[in-house]
Amino acid sequence: MTPSYVALDVEIPSDVRQIEPIVNLVTEHCKSLRLSRRQCSLNIPVALSEALSNAIIRGNHEDPRKHVRLRATVSDQALVFDVVDEGSGFDMQKESHDPTTAEYITREDGRGIFLMHQLMDRVEQFRGPQHVVRLTLNR
Repeated sequence: MTPSYVALDVEIPSDVRQIEPIVNLVTEHCKSLRLSRRQCSLNIPVALSEALSNAIIRGNHEDPRKHVRLRATVSDQALVFDVVDEGSGFDMQKESHDPTTAEYITREDGRGIFLMHQLMDRVEQFRGPQHVVRLTLNR
């Protein structure tokens, strides 16, 4: 097994305006990893945008004193993103639903977790001293 390496480790303020620049940075870096065009232009940017926005809005409640950390780890097997916020977290299972059902189709919220699950190979949540959402994309 080839060891993994940290490709990116950044901390951003809890400001939704920070999402686009960091996602663009990650997307450019992904191109150098020889991932598919779809993974670089759809899967990663959409899933990562959703995870970051959840961390900023739901986790840190857009508190400018709090930060979100993004750590990307690369190995021959996978690309793993850890999105860490300073909130207490929420129950992703409880908040997950299919936004295409009649009950949720007209709602403007609640699509992020669904999209992350559709676009990534694995989505995990860890709650403890910090709240972490881990997105894994197999290579």
